[in-house]
Amino acid sequence: MPDKYLKNVCAFANTKGGKLFIGISDNGKVIGVKDSKKLMDDIPNKAINYLGIIVGVILHQSEESGLDYVEIVVSQSSVPISYRGVYFVKSGSTKQELKGVALQQFIIKKMGKTFDELPADGADINSIDESVVKKFLRKALNANRIAPEAEIDNIHLVLSNLNLVTEDGKIKNAAVLLFGKDPRRFLVSTYFAIGRFGNSDDDLKYQDIIEGNIFEMPDKVMEILRAKYLVSPIRYEGLQRIEELEYPEESLREAILNAVVHKDYTGAHIQLSVYDDKLILWNEGRLPAEMTIEMLKEKHPSKPHNKNIADIFFKAGYIEAWGRGIAKILLGCQKAKLPEPIIEESFGGLQITFFKSKEKSKEKSKEKSKEKILEAIRTNPNITTVGLIEATGLTASGVEKNIRILKQQGVLQRIGSRKSGYWKLTGN
Repeated sequence: MPDKYLKNVCAFANTKGGKLFIGISDNGKVIGVKDSKKLMDDIPNKAINYLGIIVGVILHQSEESGLDYVEIVVSQSSVPISYRGVYFVKSGSTKQELKGVALQQFIIKKMGKTFDELPADGADINSIDESVVKKFLRKALNANRIAPEAEIDNIHLVLSNLNLVTEDGKIKNAAVLLFGKDPRRFLVSTYFAIGRFGNSDDDLKYQDIIEGNIFEMPDKVMEILRAKYLVSPIRYEGLQRIEELEYPEESLREAILNAVVHKDYTGAHIQLSVYDDKLILWNEGRLPAEMTIEMLKEKHPSKPHNKNIADIFFKAGYIEAWGRGIAKILLGCQKAKLPEPIIEESFGGLQITFFKSKEKSKEKSKEKSKEKILEAIRTNPNITTVGLIEATGLTASGVEKNIRILKQQGVLQRIGSRKSGYWKLTGN
């Protein structure tokens, strides 16, 4: 029995099972086998000896030609199967050999585990930042998702009750990722990269790397986006000044949380690329085999890639346990009257692209111009029109138009004459 047959049997067992026919050509024509009786004995024996599995073997005979052909029925195995130490899986109609990270993930999954459940080599209780654990406890208590008694327990007991310690007392990967003092010491891809690009991907203007534990990471990312990467157009409702991000904050935060919670921490780091007209978030976290992008947009069960990590973010009140993340992202963009984000599988991970509408860009430009004028006036209430032109970079007509709007909105008032008077911000 040739190696290629046993490799295919191995691949079927490691995937969803299947049937292999010997004696039929690729176009479906029966070409027969020479010694069918010997095959009927050899196949089950070699499947047990080389693969450690039992297969069904059925002998068929063509009604047209009278030739024999053999059907091998393979069931899906609950444990990893190798042939001569090599692991194969089926991907569509092809057979693939697993190596490296893909092999590691396959074996972990076959064991019924997720990567975050495994012990972190070299980590112990001293690797955990107690202040971050206490921060989690406060949030979980406020969300009513843990018992009040947890706040007085020692750190090891807290981690154990949160299922972040193995049965033999070792700290899990999830604990190091969530609450570790230096997670990159154990898992090098535990960081979040943000880059601001110009007209092309070659035009990187500046970037930031957010490191540290992943429990605090979403908040840190949102803070630096607000401060450095995204514009917050300003509008006024009476005397109230309102600042909102140019992308819906709830949608953006949900996307960042999803990336952190579902990331494959054996792969590359999370990447957020900010452009003039769009924002792209990429995360090396694959969808479950039975899940599609379209299914994500509909009501679906929650199947987190990292069960322990997802549970902690749920207990802290950051996420729900109902698979509603994508729906919240889409709804937020819809409310903000922005185009629907594009969600796609890309470069072995999941990518979501947020877009600005043209109307939003124009609105941002107008609000930015008004804010420049207000800031110049706050600095110097006696500033002249010429001074405003120099301070804001606007034309004379632009300055006059925005001042007129600000007066109509009740935000700005002129005290005294045009030559000897001064500007007053209403409410100041």
